[in-house]
Amino acid sequence: MASPEAHQARPPERPRRQSGRPSWPQARAAVVECAVLAVACLITWWLVTSALSRVYSLSRDDDLLGGMWAVLATIFLLRDSYAKSVAAAVSRMAATFVSFVLCLIYLAFLPFHPWALAVLVGASALAVMLLGRPGDAVTAGITTAVIMVVAAVTPQHAWQQPILRLVDTVVGVAVGVVAAWAGIQAKRLLSLDRLSAATRP
Repeated sequence: MASPEAHQARPPERPRRQSGRPSWPQARAAVVECAVLAVACLITWWLVTSALSRVYSLSRDDDLLGGMWAVLATIFLLRDSYAKSVAAAVSRMAATFVSFVLCLIYLAFLPFHPWALAVLVGASALAVMLLGRPGDAVTAGITTAVIMVVAAVTPQHAWQQPILRLVDTVVGVAVGVVAAWAGIQAKRLLSLDRLSAATRP
C-alpha cells in the first residue's frame, strides 16, 4: 500500500485532450463519402436538367429548379449506413407524395394564395402525422411550400408543379439510393485493404 507521501508526490494526471480532427482512416472514408456525394449530385443534375428536359420542359428556369430539387433529394439520402439511407428514401417519398396529392388537388382548381400556402403546409404536416410518420412532417411542409411558391411564380403552369416536383424527387431518390450503396461498398473495400495491409508481413 502506497504511503501518503508517495501519493502526494505523484504528479496529477493530465486530462486527455480530445481532438476533433479525424484519424487518417476516418479522413480517407470521409473523402470517399464526399466524392460519392459529388458524383451523385452531378448525375442527378444532368438527368433532370438535360435528359428529362428533352422529354418535357416548361422553361429553362423550371428545369434548373427541378435539378436543384432533385439534387436536394439525393443529398438528403446519403447517410452513414445503407439502412438509414433507405429509411430516408422512404421518408422523402412519403412526404413528397402527400404534398403532391394535396397541392395537385388544390392547384387543379384554384390559383396560389398565401392563405392556401399556409393551410396546405399545415395539412401536409397533419396528413403524415396521421399516417403514423410524424418525423416526415417537416419534409412534407417544406415540399408543399416550395410547390406553392413555384406555382405562384408560374401561374399558367401551376397545376403541373406537383407532378414535376414528384418526378424530380423520384430521380433524386433513385440516384441517392444507388450512391449510398456505392459509398458503403467503397468504404468496405477501403477497410479490407487497410486490414490486409496491417496483416501483411
